[in-house]
Amino acid sequence: MPPFETLLAFFLTTAVFAYVPGPAMLYATAQTIARGRWSGLMATLGIHLGGYAHVIAAAAGLSALFHAVPSLYLAVKLLGALYLIWLGIRMFRARLEPQPEVSAEDMRRRGWRAFAESVSVEVLNPKTALFFLAFLPQFVDPAAALPVWMQLFILGAVVNLMFTSADVVCVLLAGALATRLKGSARVQKGLQRAGGTILVGLGLNLALQKT
Repeated sequence: MPPFETLLAFFLTTAVFAYVPGPAMLYATAQTIARGRWSGLMATLGIHLGGYAHVIAAAAGLSALFHAVPSLYLAVKLLGALYLIWLGIRMFRARLEPQPEVSAEDMRRRGWRAFAESVSVEVLNPKTALFFLAFLPQFVDPAAALPVWMQLFILGAVVNLMFTSADVVCVLLAGALATRLKGSARVQKGLQRAGGTILVGLGLNLALQKT
């Protein structure tokens, strides 16, 4: 593995990237305020597992395809953006549950829906792939005993875990705030619409970014 100084720089830089508010935090927060803390945690799990697709791609060198074939990057980016916008519109227009208390079965169903959506959102985010491709090689030691692909995978897994820890913190904070605010149907509907608006905004931001 790389020397201690390199690893220390890797952990410090990763922590900065992880805990600076970004799209994943906003996405997990949107799921939480619209569907509850359990859905937010399941969304975070989905983002985490989807992230491993990019870690594996970076380790295998597949992410370089986005650099070699710009049209592929554009197609995946637009597909991911459209999916986010569609999720946001659906969340914004969803009919409010008539009962103040949601059953355990409904909570599980919402959670698994959030999980499935989040895996798709993360896999369809090419900017994550490019981040891993640009960031991880800086901390790889070609002379180390471990092969380069294994170093990339280990470093990528650490990055993924650290980013997930930041998302979990956001979900817990958003869940506590949403619990206090959900005192009326009007507030609950407002939170649901706020979550949908955030998702639409994330989709538009992804679609309009030049790189």
